[in-house]
Order: sequence, then structure tokens, then C-alpha cells
Amino acid sequence: MNKIHVNTSVNGDDLEFLCDPRETLLDALRDRLNLTGAKEGCGTGDCGACSVTLDDRLVCSCLVLGVEAEGKSIGTVEGMAEGENLHPLQQKFIEHAALQCGICTPGILVATKALLEKNPDPTETEVRYWLAGNLCRCTGYDKIIKAVMDTARDLREAS
Repeated sequence: MNKIHVNTSVNGDDLEFLCDPRETLLDALRDRLNLTGAKEGCGTGDCGACSVTLDDRLVCSCLVLGVEAEGKSIGTVEGMAEGENLHPLQQKFIEHAALQCGICTPGILVATKALLEKNPDPTETEVRYWLAGNLCRCTGYDKIIKAVMDTARDLREAS
């Protein structure tokens, strides 16, 4: 099958790649662009480990075709830090020990960043509902929720 040429923006950088028309965005990110932060946990959109933003919309990249990225903007966990400076969410996840094995962490970070961009003052219930599609088998969720709430507070106070 012929490969398709895709022009896109990933984490603010204009990129292009060739992919099979049946290839998922997750596979294109990992195999074509060497962005391995998003993980395949289930391949069915149930676990959230592959969460990225596509034109600022949170999606499971295992359910999106790579060719659908044509002309769109993709945000991944690799784009959260600015050089050596971690994003405030990444820093709070470390401070609160809100990660263990790391399979779910990139997807949760991308998802919570998307939440805080839409709602800078979420309630704990709103954070829990927003993250309902992101499964974690190691930490439980309390440390994750505390890290998100702490980050939200800090970001509000800084603005």
C-alpha cells in the first residue's frame, strides 16, 4: 500500500512524515517521529496512556489515524517542558510522588494540562471526572489528584 505524506505541527514544530493510511497516530508518533512518551496500553481507547491533543482537543492517539494529523497541531508530553524547565504539572507529579511505573503518566499529564487550560479552577470532582479515561494501576489516584489541584492553585496564584 502506498504511504501518505503528512504535514503537521507537533509541539509547535512543523514536521512531516510518511505513513501507511491504516497506521494510528500513536504508531506514527512513536515509530516515525521518535516521540515515545505516549504509550499503547490497550489499543482501544480505554486506558488513556496514549493521550495527546489534536488541535487542542484531547484524543486517544490509538484511535486516530496518522493521516488525520494532516494540517493539524499535535501536543504530546514531550512538548510540556521548556528546555530543562519542567512544566508545573510535571514538577508537582514529582513532588507528590504521583507516578510509579510511568506507563500512564504521559497521558495523564497531557490530559490534566488540557483540563487546566480549559478550566484553571477545577474542583476535585471535576478533576476526577476529567481523568476517568486515564487508568493507573500503580499509584491509585489520590497523589495524582493532589498534584493536579496543587498545580491549579499555583498557576492561579501566579497569574
